[in-house]
Amino acid sequence: MLTSRQALIALLTLCLASLAVPAAARASDRGPVPTAARASDRGVPAADRASPRSPVVFVHGYNADPGVWGALRADLRADGYTDAELFSFGYDTHQSVNEVLAGRLGAYVEQVRRETGAAKVDVVAHSFGSLVSRWYVKFGGGAAAVDHWVSLAGPNRGTSTAWACALWDQACRDMTPGSYVVKNLGSGDPTPGAVKYATFWSNCDEVINPDDSVPLTGAANTPVGCLAHNDLLGDDGTSAGVRAFLAS
Repeated sequence: MLTSRQALIALLTLCLASLAVPAAARASDRGPVPTAARASDRGVPAADRASPRSPVVFVHGYNADPGVWGALRADLRADGYTDAELFSFGYDTHQSVNEVLAGRLGAYVEQVRRETGAAKVDVVAHSFGSLVSRWYVKFGGGAAAVDHWVSLAGPNRGTSTAWACALWDQACRDMTPGSYVVKNLGSGDPTPGAVKYATFWSNCDEVINPDDSVPLTGAANTPVGCLAHNDLLGDDGTSAGVRAFLAS
């Protein structure tokens, strides 16, 4: 049980963590929406436009927005991805994982598949986005639509810092250890289907408590050293690991 002082510190940490993302990263990432085809692709059947690699769908974390993906998007573009293969799912992070958000992510993924002609997508999630995307994969039909799934600093088995705002915020309740969402995601096989799973976690994460809440049985679990929660988004080593995993 957290003391009053610990709860206050945890609340401030959880609510402000996403705000610490560099402004340059936010400004540089306003990726295409699935319904907006490139001018050069208009009139070309989706199947004829399909790339041999899966498009990437980014799912940001609590109190964040799609702008947090600027650095990783830039690295993927340097690897040869085009903007038409990189998609950022934006959503209200204060809603229910299982009742609202996972379904909306599923609808977004279907739009991406129709737009690109891809059979599957790769999902890269940060923090709270890991729970949203895992629920979609495990319970929302995503196991048939997702090739690679990546969690950066995800509260996959819950985080005690979420207790600080759980009283009034549904997303915080979903992130608490032992919540309905956490329990159901951990039941049975935590990494179901033919999806390839990977997690990246820090032993200095100020938001995820305990640190080892991130790794999952059946996933490729990679420790990234001593990084703050949001620093995984711009860390070169983490980016290299994610890109190598997506290429596997």
